[in-house]
Amino acid sequence: MTSATLAARTPVTRDRYADLLRVGSLGVVIGGHWLMAVPEKDGTGITNVLAVVPVLQPLTWLLQVMPIFFLVGGFAHARAIASIERRGNRYTDFVRSRVSRLLRPAAVFLGVWVLIAIGAGLAGQDVGMVRLALRTVVQPLWFLGVYLGLVALAPLMVRLHRRWGVRVPLVLLGAAAVVDLLRLHDHPGPAVLNLFIVWAGVHQLGFLYADSLLQRHGRALAAIGLGSLLLLTTFGPYPVSMVGVPGQPLSNMSPPTVALAAHAVWLTGLAMLLRGPATRWLARARVWRAVVAANGLAMTAFLWHLSAAFVLLALFRTGIGGSAGTTGWWLTRPIWLGAAALLTLGLVAVFRRFDNPRPIRPSAPGERQVTAAIGAALCTLGVIGVSIVGLGGLMDGRTSTLVGLPVTAPLALAMIAVGAGLVSLRVVVRQR
Repeated sequence: MTSATLAARTPVTRDRYADLLRVGSLGVVIGGHWLMAVPEKDGTGITNVLAVVPVLQPLTWLLQVMPIFFLVGGFAHARAIASIERRGNRYTDFVRSRVSRLLRPAAVFLGVWVLIAIGAGLAGQDVGMVRLALRTVVQPLWFLGVYLGLVALAPLMVRLHRRWGVRVPLVLLGAAAVVDLLRLHDHPGPAVLNLFIVWAGVHQLGFLYADSLLQRHGRALAAIGLGSLLLLTTFGPYPVSMVGVPGQPLSNMSPPTVALAAHAVWLTGLAMLLRGPATRWLARARVWRAVVAANGLAMTAFLWHLSAAFVLLALFRTGIGGSAGTTGWWLTRPIWLGAAALLTLGLVAVFRRFDNPRPIRPSAPGERQVTAAIGAALCTLGVIGVSIVGLGGLMDGRTSTLVGLPVTAPLALAMIAVGAGLVSLRVVVRQR
């Protein structure tokens, strides 16, 4: 079905702004990654433009928009769970449909890069920029892993939301603060918990959006979030940048901090303030068709955008336009971004077919729900594990640490495969 047909069939009750936020947030992340990647002078590696030009770091208060994606995820999950409940379906139906939709294009992406990693290893070419690519292209998958975990927890979190409302994200914020205190007082072990605590809190705000509660408080949210962010970064220990910067002793992203949570509140308030004019703009047929078309490409583009960037880095080992931050560098950024966009569109044209959702057969009476839950948990850990360890050590057993345990690329990939199998497995317990 074409995007024009989908746009024409859009029900009047659909929140078009949520679709715009989803595709817009992924688009900004993609563009930000292209802009931040700066080749080192010897052409053997890359660094972050925010480290080279620190004056740009405050821009992350607008351009670090991953919280918007998780906000919209919570909104969509609340609506989907309500719809499943009305139809009399169950937990397994929700998890199975969401996990399969996310994993199918990701599995193809990983399959291609695993073949590249094996081929490079056998040819003795998994060094330098190739090895850097094998490690880096999978790093953005961390968000997919966290998102899969939130999918598995969403039905439970919706029940908590229905009972406790706004108190749930407030409790999560308090828990994130406790984790930060431990981290800042030489107890870094629990810090990884904030990977789920902070993003679960943002995801929980999406439930409030689905209940039409956030829309009335955009100004207050923006003021509270921005004020808290100013205090935490000016008088507190948190860096200004809302993304990780090489050389900084503390990152607001890896894992997330209370400062990033405040940033998420500020961005949520800003998004709510812009909702009215944006919704009127989306009422235009041409604009809405463009958003629908972009949403159909967004996830595939996100998966492959760093692959396109490394093709450019292979062609231009030291970049174009001179040193980062110079006049020549800025003048050539449109060329760099345009070339990356064209390469990504080419990859999207090849792989977008794997992003089309497949119909899921409803669960049978007596079907065990725990199997899907365990499968989703394994997928979550596997995807996060791949993003941490990368594929550069696929052939030599390179290890990293995940939740205090050593993990290798083969182990992480096996966890994804087993988890996907468990999610799709249908185990029916016969009633006596």
